[in-house]
Amino acid sequence: MKITKTTPITGAALVALLAAGCAASPQPAPTPQVAVASAPVRRADVVSTIQLPGVLGFDRTYSVVGELAPGIVTAVPRPGAVLGRGARLFAVDGAPATLLYGSVPAHRAFFWGMSDGRDVRRLEANLVALGMDPGHAVTVDDHFSGATAAAVRRWQRKLGRPQTGRLDLGSVVFLPGRVRIRTVAAEAGTPAGPGTRMLTANSATRVVQVPLTTDRLGQLHHGDQVRVTLPDGETTLRGRVRTVGRVATAQDSGLATVPVTITLTRPGRAVAGLDLAPVQVSVVTARHKNVLTVPVTALLPRPGGGYQVALTAPGSRRLMPVEPGLFDEEGGTVEITGDMPDGAQVEVPAS
Repeated sequence: MKITKTTPITGAALVALLAAGCAASPQPAPTPQVAVASAPVRRADVVSTIQLPGVLGFDRTYSVVGELAPGIVTAVPRPGAVLGRGARLFAVDGAPATLLYGSVPAHRAFFWGMSDGRDVRRLEANLVALGMDPGHAVTVDDHFSGATAAAVRRWQRKLGRPQTGRLDLGSVVFLPGRVRIRTVAAEAGTPAGPGTRMLTANSATRVVQVPLTTDRLGQLHHGDQVRVTLPDGETTLRGRVRTVGRVATAQDSGLATVPVTITLTRPGRAVAGLDLAPVQVSVVTARHKNVLTVPVTALLPRPGGGYQVALTAPGSRRLMPVEPGLFDEEGGTVEITGDMPDGAQVEVPAS
């Protein structure tokens, strides 16, 4: 006996093949003699999805330039280190450049009597967050007050630095949040001064980048929920579309693409050690609730076009015309409409 191996096909591909077969000949082909089984007609939700390739990595990249007085680099972080508010980014002649959170650059020294500005507001918010205002005397605004200077002195005492109440240019670096060190440009023992490129860092936030082809722009929207399958092929994480790019980039291989950024919900330890890792993104494009469904493999070509299923009962078999609707590729089911009796069983190939 000769046994041949067949390759499974998706529901959409199966329907295309069936339709092609029906159009080629008005007469049905002889029914192959294969082992069959039965499956119930069920009411269920049907979800149509698409699979998109993506890359798991870290969010935005920042280039950190030193502004401390000229000297010798005495401390740098290791690549891969994750640093938060109050952490030392690097040091020159023992003077640290400290990470604080903010979206405006720290472009000047901070001292009592300086002009007002948004950078002062960010400094005060960080001092409060670091616990340097136990008496709640600091008003977080654009003005550097005596209370602000006192909070700076408390912080300097904690850091073991001279308690001047003044922060020289370069002693603090504002970045939007926690960062992961990517590369170190100025190694310990090398000279550095204002304008020296010290390191590059990524946001510590995990994201998936998807190059979405322009023919699928209508299938993905801001706020859509997705599922991300990690490289092991088993672990899945929930995510949400944060941005869909507006500018397309031409690709040598085919259609132009726009960048899509997906944030992960509670990635946890599952993504530890993964950077620039290939992942699969599953996107729901349509959902029909509480509809009649059958396995995709129950669909049969109908002479003259269309589709049917074989209803089975003890000692009987009859063909019933059906209209396929939404396909659930992951579940292997298809929505159908037709005159289905309660508790019907349909014929499917035996597994």
